[in-house]
Amino acid sequence: MGFNTTTTDLADFGYREKEIAGRLLIAMSNGELPDEFYDAGTQVMFNTHSGNVFLTNDEYQVAMFNGDKLEMFYSLPYSGEEGFAEHFKDAKRKDYHEEDWDYIKNIIRQKN
Repeated sequence: MGFNTTTTDLADFGYREKEIAGRLLIAMSNGELPDEFYDAGTQVMFNTHSGNVFLTNDEYQVAMFNGDKLEMFYSLPYSGEEGFAEHFKDAKRKDYHEEDWDYIKNIIRQKN
């Protein structure tokens, strides 16, 4: 696998990762993608470092299971902090760089 931490090569997926990939594709085919996720260029990806298996697209959006529900998974543009919307719901302006704070405000606005 080299130094890459993400792959779309199913040969690099273990049994667990293939099972999650299957669940993602079933959820997608059942229309369970988050409303804000654009499905153009969608592919299943595996992060070999974190163990996360998720859907990503041409816009670099990420949809991943949060429990049994497929939700958007966000990465802040400045700090790289990651999480589902619930992770950022109680965020305070003083704790974030301006670029990240603008992104967090958009996450919160989409969820209300």
